[in-house]
Amino acid sequence: MDSRTIRDDLRVVATGAGLPGTPPRRPWIVRRYGLPLLLMFTLALGMGAVSGVQKGGWAVQMLAFAGVVPLALLWYRPLVAWRIAVVVAALCELSAAPGSTIWPWPPASIPVYLVVFFGVAATQRAIVTIGVWAVSCGLVIWQVNGENEPGIIIFLTVVALVGDQVQRRRRAQRELRSAEERGAALAERTRIARELHDVVAHHMSMIAVRAETAQYRLGDVAEPVRDEFGQISAAAREGLVEMRRLLGVLRSENQETLTAPQPGLADLADLVDTARAAGATITLSPLGDPDGVPPAVQLTAYRIVQEALSNAGRHAPGAPVSVVLTRVHNGLDVSVRNGPTARPTTEAVPGHGLSGMRERAAMLDGELTVGPDSDGGFEVHAVLPVSEGDR
Repeated sequence: MDSRTIRDDLRVVATGAGLPGTPPRRPWIVRRYGLPLLLMFTLALGMGAVSGVQKGGWAVQMLAFAGVVPLALLWYRPLVAWRIAVVVAALCELSAAPGSTIWPWPPASIPVYLVVFFGVAATQRAIVTIGVWAVSCGLVIWQVNGENEPGIIIFLTVVALVGDQVQRRRRAQRELRSAEERGAALAERTRIARELHDVVAHHMSMIAVRAETAQYRLGDVAEPVRDEFGQISAAAREGLVEMRRLLGVLRSENQETLTAPQPGLADLADLVDTARAAGATITLSPLGDPDGVPPAVQLTAYRIVQEALSNAGRHAPGAPVSVVLTRVHNGLDVSVRNGPTARPTTEAVPGHGLSGMRERAAMLDGELTVGPDSDGGFEVHAVLPVSEGDR
């Protein structure tokens, strides 16, 4: 880390907004109602702090309420919340009566300051945490009796170290997940390339065969037309050779050649029946006429539905699932939605299914959106272009 980066981090301590807070994974009800509940709790805590200093005058009451305000900002801007807490602490010291032996901070401000201090250590860079720790120690030296200073400074140091370790662990987990997602994306692209080879190879083989047999099927064919058909057949076969050579690079040595036909929209009914046999409640609204949908698009839609049903079975067991496929103006619309489950599962480690679905949609210039809905369920929605005009 160079000196310029250190200066920038120290400048953030005084004036910057800092990194946003990153709350842990929470249930959907907390994600939806967490902010109103936090604001209500902060308001209640502030009113309690004000009632504890009724005899101190309006200025002391305002400082008591301001001392708990940083709690409302903790999950969003921890450094800003800490800076407010520091200003309130300084004003409390300046407003304390001369010679008073009573702690100048309102009682509610002390735990709020400690929580905010830990939040900064758990989310910000190490240099920022060191700067915040130094300012906090300065407040202790300024405001606390000499015999209590060492113990409080040691306590703040322990809180800062624990918060920094939490921040380092979460950063390492994010980097690991990112690396796993990149590896899964590469593996999925390889798999997609193999599957597309089987789809495209069939049609190119048909082109070559039809071009070679045209002169026999059509009877009397002029020599220029016969030569044209021969060139078309040669180009198709050359393309097949190049595609097989590329596929050989993508395959590992121990992978067997895929010979089974690739699934399409007509196979969705069997897929849904298999999931129903496992106990799932699924309603399927298939596409009326899948003949106009290219095989590559059908394969991608099938894989998206397959992965979405698998995720619903793992994370929302017993919840009803709806699968709807429709033709829209810009392609094929695929929607898989599960309702809220009465048997929530333990929070699982994120897999790579969503990354694979995104890769498949991106290969066709399609769009994929996933996430919880307003009813507590989860929806996977994809729009896949069917023709070049849809892209």
